Amino acid sequence: MHNFLIGAAIVFIGLNLYYFFANKDYRKSHFSTSLFLKLFFVLSGILLGFAVLYYVLSTSDLILVQDLSTREPIDPTFLNFLYFSGETLFSIGYGDMLPIGSARFFTIIEAAIGVLLPTAYFMKSLDSSNGSEDN
Repeated sequence: MHNFLIGAAIVFIGLNLYYFFANKDYRKSHFSTSLFLKLFFVLSGILLGFAVLYYVLSTSDLILVQDLSTREPIDPTFLNFLYFSGETLFSIGYGDMLPIGSARFFTIIEAAIGVLLPTAYFMKSLDSSNGSEDN
């Protein structure tokens, strides 16, 4: 039953995404597949780049802890840094990993990119739907 519910949830999410991208019934709709893919690959590259940056920073200093009061270190594996980069870029910030030291500066930059870049792409998409195709 557990696997069935997981499968059903994944199918439900997929159908909703399909409906969103395929539905052209609303007035003046415009969806640019190329712009969406460009945003996806750019965000993926930024996520990966910051994960590498955090990994390299961790070779010389502790940069992620579980709690600021105890400063219990997070295991410095690439997957942990990839996860941390993702939750920072997408502004989720669960609080299970906290940056310290030089990583704090880079997390602010990554979070700003995560907010501003999709906004810029959204504005570009609106601009494209009004007839001006500037790439």
